[in-house]
This record gives sequence, C-alpha cells and structure tokens, in this order.
Amino acid sequence: MDTKIGSLDACKPANNAVCCPSNGSVCTIQNSVPSTVVTSSEATLGRHLARRLVQIGITDVFSVPGDFNLTLLDHLIAEPGLNNIGCCNELNAGYAADGYARSRGVGACVVTFTVGGLSVLNAIAGAYSENLPLICIVGGPNSNDYGTNRILHHTIGLPDFSQELRCFQTVTCFQAVVNNLEDAHELIDTAISTALKESKPVYISIGCNLPGIPHPTFSRDPVPFSLSPKVSNPHGLEAAVEAAAQFLNKAVKPVLVGGPKLRVAKGCDAFVELADACGYALSVMPSAKGLVPEHHPHFIGTYWGAVSTSFCAEIVESADSYLFAGPIFNDYSSVGYSLLLKREKAIIVQPDRVTIGNGPTFGCVLMKDFLQALSKRVNKNTTAYENYHRIFVPEGHPLKSEPKEALRVNILFQHIQKMLSGQTAVIAETGDSWFNCQKLKLPKGCGYEFQMQYGSIGWSVGATLGYAQAVPEKRVIACIGDGSFQVTAQDISTMIRCGQKTIIFLINNGGYTIEVEIHDGPYNVIKNWNYTALVDAIHNGEGKCWTTKVRCEEELIEAIGTATGDKEDSLCFIEVIAHKDDTSKELLEWGSRVSAANSRPPNPQ
Repeated sequence: MDTKIGSLDACKPANNAVCCPSNGSVCTIQNSVPSTVVTSSEATLGRHLARRLVQIGITDVFSVPGDFNLTLLDHLIAEPGLNNIGCCNELNAGYAADGYARSRGVGACVVTFTVGGLSVLNAIAGAYSENLPLICIVGGPNSNDYGTNRILHHTIGLPDFSQELRCFQTVTCFQAVVNNLEDAHELIDTAISTALKESKPVYISIGCNLPGIPHPTFSRDPVPFSLSPKVSNPHGLEAAVEAAAQFLNKAVKPVLVGGPKLRVAKGCDAFVELADACGYALSVMPSAKGLVPEHHPHFIGTYWGAVSTSFCAEIVESADSYLFAGPIFNDYSSVGYSLLLKREKAIIVQPDRVTIGNGPTFGCVLMKDFLQALSKRVNKNTTAYENYHRIFVPEGHPLKSEPKEALRVNILFQHIQKMLSGQTAVIAETGDSWFNCQKLKLPKGCGYEFQMQYGSIGWSVGATLGYAQAVPEKRVIACIGDGSFQVTAQDISTMIRCGQKTIIFLINNGGYTIEVEIHDGPYNVIKNWNYTALVDAIHNGEGKCWTTKVRCEEELIEAIGTATGDKEDSLCFIEVIAHKDDTSKELLEWGSRVSAANSRPPNPQ
C-alpha cells in the first residue's frame, strides 16, 4: 500500500493551514513508477544513494567536505535533482538538515569520518529528540582497511573504527556501515526506509573507495519505496474509543490540548477534526505551536502551566476532563513539574496507545485512527470555550514609547506580529525568544518551529538555513539571541550564498538571558560583538545582504520597512540593542520554577 512521507501528510493541517508546504508532490512515494535501466557510469553506489534521496523528496543535502567523503560528494552532485549546500561546519549542516526535515518531511547531511561525524552528533541527537527523519551520511574508511589493525587519521589513534558507530547507536534508529558492494543496496534502502517509518535519524557510513564503482545491483533506477503503514488493532481501537467517549461525555467542561507528538503521529488533521466535532476549548502545549491552526474558532492559546498565554491555564486546569494528544511532560514543558493537572481527569493519547485516567491503557491504537473515530462518538460541549469567552480580557498593548526611547523587547514583538502572514514562517531560538514567540498569533499558513525538547542553543541558525532552503516561497523570520548566535554564526555565509531572503532579528542583550533567570553568575555574560559588522564581513560584497542596528522604535519601524520593501529579495540582519534585564514576564516565572526544580536536595537515603 502506498503511503506519504513528510510534512504534507504527517505534520501540518490541510487546506493551507499552519505551515503546509505548497508543493503537494514533495514527499509522496509511489509504487507505480517503472524502473528504468541506467548507464554503467551511473550504476554506482553514489548515484543510487543520490537517486534514493531525490525519490523521497530531498532536493538539497547539507555537507562539509572531507577526504573520506569527496568521491561520494562527486556522485551526489552529479544527480540532476540534487543540490549540494556546503556548510561552514558539521554542526550547522546537521541543524540545517533538521530545519529542512521540519518543512519537507525528511532531510540529509553528509560529513566525513569521525571528526565530521562526532561534530554533527549533537544536531543528530536533537533531531532524534524531535522525531525528525534525518539521514546522516558519513564518508568512511577505505573498505580494505577494516580488520587490518591499521591506524587511520581522523580517529583517536586506535585501530578500532567503531567509535563513531557506537556514538551514533544511541541517537539513531538504524545504522548501516557499507564496506562492500554486495549488500550496499540492501543496507542503504533499509536505512532510508527505517528513517521514514520510525521518523528518527539514521546513520549511513560508506567506504570512501566505493561510491564510484559500478555494480549490477545499481543497474536500474531504484523501485520507489512502498512502506506498509502501521495499523490499529480494531478491537483495541473500538474499546479505547468507547471508554474515551464515555469518559468525555459525562464531563461538564472538557478541553483538548495538542502536544508535539501530533507531528510524528500524523495526527494534526484528525485532532482538528475532533475539535470541530466536539466544540471543546482547544489549546496547544508550547512545543506543539504551529501544529494546530490558531485561527480555529475554539482556539484559546498555549497551555504552559504558570506561563501559559492569558486565561488558557485557568480553563485547562479547571476542566473536569482533558484530552492531551501527543504530549511530552518534561521539566521545561511542565514549568519545573508545577502543572496543576490530575491524572484521573486526563486522557493521554500517544502515537500508538491511549491511557484513560488512572485506568486502562489501550495498546496498538494509532492516534490518527483514535481521534478520527472519537470525533464521531463525542457529544458537542462548548462549556469550556464559553467560560473562556466569558473571562477573556484582550491583552493590553505595551506602553507607548517616548521619542527615541530605548527599544523594549515587547515593542519589538508587537512589530514582528504585524509582519506575519501565510507567506512567512517563524524560527524561535532557545531563550527568551521561546516565550515572546509563543505569544505571537500565527495567521493561516504561517509556519512556526523551535526546538524545545533538546533546547540546544545555536540551533536556529542552521535550522533557519535548512527551513528556508526547503520552502523558498516563504520568508523566514528568525528571532535569535546574541549568546546563541555566537555558537553557530558562520552559516549566515551559506544563507547569503544560497540567495535566501530571511529576516534575522539578533537580540543583543549582553548574554545568556535564559540562564540568568535560572541561575545567574559571571559566566552568563558574553563578549559583545559588532554583529552587523561581522555579517557585513561575511557578506563581503558577494550576494544580497543588508544589515542595520536599531536602538529605538523609530529605527525599528524604518528597518522593517526597508527589509520588507527595498531589500525584500535580500537576507536582512537587524541587530536589536536591548537592555540586559529586558525579559518577558513568562521567562522570569519559568526560570524561577525551573531553578527550584534543578536545586531540589537529594532524597534521604
């Protein structure tokens, strides 16, 4: 049976709702395309891998060359449908593949053995935590060197070549070490199909002497994948739906809360279908922002405990029943384990199981099937939304700035809100941008991404590169703190070289503000850079790039006007000078609660 892989089927709501790719064929895998004979010069391992990548919807790979992967790169770039994006370092190549996968449904990066592999490892771990199918390809040692007791460069000086492999085993769902041609076809196909099925990264190491050698197994175009979809146990599904419907239909004011695993479970559309049918108040966990359309008539905001958007927590936590679809309750999403929720009131729907209150768990029940079936069995109940509508008071506007007054961050985000449309996407870096961007109201079609589970600072630079490359028709707006930017700044260079038109707001407040609010110390203060001068130096007159510094609202308005007007076809870098203590109230609250959770004393032994 055919299936679709990627964000088109797996992530964002249909009908051009939040962040739907416009190219409906990007990640479709069909089984009706005839296999054709290829010339002997193209019947190589490298070209087979390239054709597989193109076939699953990848048109760009993010790479850093090294002597072990150079021949492989030759064969990848020889594939007409595949574009190589050379990155400044492996970490950013991995982050770019992560951002690409968020939009396109799958991404790929290519690095060299060990020094490249261990450098990209952090990005791969982040993709694993976020359930993103990412194919990490490594140029490995010459096949003749395996088992010879030789010591190679780019290693730690031991004749054992398995160090890199062992590191990847914990952050990938499949590992393929290709050091002969006989089983290369099978290993590559198994790795790629496993990434798609499991929605996790995979590792493929290819001996540096193998990519250019013809082999009979590559003599025809690869037959497109036909991935058998997972199916629910019909008896378990019926029992789960019956129990859930009884549980919800007897509630007075039930609510729905969407979680981040809606993406991997391909449950976004089914969740909205349930919301339409039941009439409950609808909210999302912070890490699910962008997965549920915020223009839905019953949407009430982000549920994040004490730092929820206005009036959302009051409605969710006062409900007598709540259905969480795909939640992750970690210390960050629970605000230091301080959510006022009771398990006996909750239905927890995970990608393949349903738990109802303190009672039964139903396994082998897919979220998508469960939500669709439940939507036909629940009674309409708008009580919680009516309560929200009764108590809701529109948020006030920030205090009006005096002429040439120092720019406040809340004024900045007031203007960013006005920039959003269906043709934009927001990338929020780890830090106070998490909280400020959560308050943005996403119009229909506007994309939104951030990395909450792994929370690696610097992620957004590479992710912005990859996301913008995947959806060139959208203009990406990235909100990045100065501390995070210093980790991964180099690949601004790659954005310029690729002709991207991203708008980056660099928030310069002198340090790691999110860490300050958890636990302050002199280590949270960083050396100030002349960020616009740095980007100008990277630009070096090649490509289209425009930079400016803003210190007051008047300068911000002028900068946004230029970025969206005369410089709309350029990468625009706007450095925002902010006071070091100018943070969102949500960060202040969240930081104190996470600090309390981190500083709990050991339990008595």
